[in-house]
Amino acid sequence: MNNVENTYFENNKVTVAGEVCSELSFSHMIYGERFYLFQLQIPRLSENYDTINVTVSERFFPDIEPKPGDILHIEGQFRSYNNFSDTGNKLVLTVFAKEMERVSDLSEFQNPNQIFLNGYICKPPVYRTTPFQREIADILLAVNRFYNKSDYIPCIAWGRNAKFAERMDVGTNMK
Repeated sequence: MNNVENTYFENNKVTVAGEVCSELSFSHMIYGERFYLFQLQIPRLSENYDTINVTVSERFFPDIEPKPGDILHIEGQFRSYNNFSDTGNKLVLTVFAKEMERVSDLSEFQNPNQIFLNGYICKPPVYRTTPFQREIADILLAVNRFYNKSDYIPCIAWGRNAKFAERMDVGTNMK
């Protein structure tokens, strides 16, 4: 990875571990390289689960071809794209896998799910309270990527951070 690519990787780094819960499906092809999607079930500290999309290059195959039930540790970037359809435009979020390995047990990792984003607020934060009276602020963060592209990642600030975020301006850098 050259220095320019490494700088952008440092702006957006995600590490997740979980169980594959879907079959591979073809996503797209760029410059002759095929990319596939699958879903990964990620445990929360609350003992609930999140299901996230993972995009993976065919270059991982046949060494690691994700199958339902596999437990994987993945490092990469959190990416977004607009999916245009007859029913409208939808922002799709996915982990773009750069490193992937099979693991035998999730307990091998003390805190396997982490994300680091360095970007800019691209629309005014929206402060609100939940039905349980928790204070939150919705933030849309633009994170720069190589080749003059950006990912638009929705984020949520909680509690005191929500009150603080409410006063932030469009263009503010957040890490």
